[in-house]
Amino acid sequence: MSTLTAAPAVTDRTPPPADASAMPSALRIGPITLDAPVVLAPMAGITNTAFRRLCREYGAGLYVSEMITTRALVERNATTMRLITHHESETPRSIQLYGVDPATTEAAVRLLVDEDRADHIDLNFGCPVPKVTRKGGGAALPWKTELFREIVTRAARAARAAGDVPLTVKMRKGIDADHLTFLDAGRIAEDAGVAAVALHARTASEFYSGTADWDAIAQLKQVVTSIPVLGNGDIWSGADAVRMMAETGCDGVVVGRGCLGRPWLFGDLAHAFGAPGIRPDATLGFVAGAFRRHAELLVEFFDDEGRGCRDIRKHVAWYFKGYPVGGDTRAALATASTLAEYDDLLATLDHDAPYPGAAAEGQRGRAGTPKRPALPDGWLATREMSGDASRTLAEAELDTSGG
Repeated sequence: MSTLTAAPAVTDRTPPPADASAMPSALRIGPITLDAPVVLAPMAGITNTAFRRLCREYGAGLYVSEMITTRALVERNATTMRLITHHESETPRSIQLYGVDPATTEAAVRLLVDEDRADHIDLNFGCPVPKVTRKGGGAALPWKTELFREIVTRAARAARAAGDVPLTVKMRKGIDADHLTFLDAGRIAEDAGVAAVALHARTASEFYSGTADWDAIAQLKQVVTSIPVLGNGDIWSGADAVRMMAETGCDGVVVGRGCLGRPWLFGDLAHAFGAPGIRPDATLGFVAGAFRRHAELLVEFFDDEGRGCRDIRKHVAWYFKGYPVGGDTRAALATASTLAEYDDLLATLDHDAPYPGAAAEGQRGRAGTPKRPALPDGWLATREMSGDASRTLAEAELDTSGG
């Protein structure tokens, strides 16, 4: 049995492909220049410091925090303050905010900038989760045009006034096929002075099902012309990212579920755009090493071995998708409580087992099925805010972060 294959050092880089010059190798968001036009999408309970550090070890890009609730931040909730703390190796520091109140969102932006806690701030208007949309937040909010305008305008103004920190917006196509918002929202965001907009090319009703509508990204690019437009949806490989940019004309890509259990995807993405990046021979031994490194970083992040080992359990199926790992071993990996237990279990794997190809590719993470989105009563009747809608929306100002 071979020894555990550790994740390679950052200096272990493969050269870019010969035709990489045909693709843009950098992306500028305000004053920030990225070596590769790639952004890690915020994912609740996933994109904490540990996962961001791991992804960064493989490739270039911008690595965004999991969703931070503006109310929780302004109130200095202990969990939230820990989530916005970056490791010293994380540069630039990127934080995504979720809020529904213009004043609270503005205050949260000012806090981050005044206290030098972020180099980039993103606003979340794309969350399709029912507990968020049923109160009018997330992907439901851009339907209320003037509320969206006020939140984005005040946030962008606060970022500019307090310092040179670019503010961006991430959104979906709309609520459903009959209630699209992305073109109006894109224009409003551009007029408000944001540094870039990102579009997940699905509606809230689609959740993560079906195929992302890349044509919508192309449409947005035609409407928003003075700032970068980033595309999100169905990026599973570097080749997918290159194809999205070629087909839509977008300026960069945002990657979420595609990197679950595959943090080295960022090496493949960087390589695809001609930037330095690690493209490993993803044998089972390599994957086991990456999994072990992730667990180690989680233990450091939580400062608690038990909690870190419990958190890595949800990643087991993603890391070992398609690999010859038996059911008993998978079950044991999903219940281990110490790094020593993980070392013993990982040592039993066939580290020389090759990358399984198609069995390890494609859909991962939640997909769901199309469904009627959960919304406040009467939400779709008008694009203006009513008194009832305002009261319901106040309840969407969550006091917790991270989903």
